[in-house]
Amino acid sequence: MGTGTAFGKTILIGDQFVLREVPAIVGALPFVTEATVERIEGEGWILEDNRKEVPGYKKKKENQQVDSINRILEVMKIDIKKIPIKIIYSGSLLAGSGVGASAASCVSLARALNDEFDLEYSIEQINHVGWEGEFAYHGTPSGVDNTASTYGGLLLYQIKEKKKMFKQINIREPLRVVLANSGITADTSKLDIYVEREKERDPAGFLSRLDTIRGQVNEMKKAVEAYDLETVGRIMTANHQMLIEMELSHEKLVYLCEKAIGMGALGAKLTGGGRGGYMVALTPNEGLQNEIATAFEQEGFKVITAMIGQS
Repeated sequence: MGTGTAFGKTILIGDQFVLREVPAIVGALPFVTEATVERIEGEGWILEDNRKEVPGYKKKKENQQVDSINRILEVMKIDIKKIPIKIIYSGSLLAGSGVGASAASCVSLARALNDEFDLEYSIEQINHVGWEGEFAYHGTPSGVDNTASTYGGLLLYQIKEKKKMFKQINIREPLRVVLANSGITADTSKLDIYVEREKERDPAGFLSRLDTIRGQVNEMKKAVEAYDLETVGRIMTANHQMLIEMELSHEKLVYLCEKAIGMGALGAKLTGGGRGGYMVALTPNEGLQNEIATAFEQEGFKVITAMIGQS
């Protein structure tokens, strides 16, 4: 029996434009998806998915999940006709759009297969397999989700001249965040369609916004390293306003962000591809973090509280 785990993630800025060479700041969540691989009798593979979920998420992603698993098995050259397997998913990460649930499933499966079949993959190879598995979910994946899922920590991630690169961001102490799910499961494979539509609608304005976001990312990195949380929060909120104008948010995400800020959060924005999924709010202390989380839960929203940037 082989096992593997992988982190969820939240992106503080840069979510939708990484493939357009805009950098992103991404933090691994201290919650994981666990994969187990067992050899069985018969032929092929079967799946038992025991992950906790936002209602309807697993059903909506079912076909993409099948394609993803098949791609991973092909890339890793696992002959399931000769050696059939059972895959079991579980773990502490709540499966929903915006927290890297698909990446966590891909990376954890790569690790479990590596363990079971003694493939001796390096961490770089595991990350690559996770990226390959993400094609089924995202069309062309940027690699940001699987990288955070594989390595953990707080990262600056960027594609430059078609080369993926990242580096760890060191901070004085972890950031406290609250994530709340809108209840809308977004199809992230269609994200680029919306982004391209914005580019066609106003090419000059689109490029100007990308330049603005690049500047926001650089400013946020400096603020995070200086532990200037008020500046980090201000940039998050300003970035979300731009995403709203580009029709990449959702009315429920807007509501959740405004509510969090109204209760004292330093900033809030959607996280992940947008048009559904999660939002993330930055809170200055544990008391306010719990207060905002409780308020969201009382309204029926699925909530994650976390500290990101832990070593």
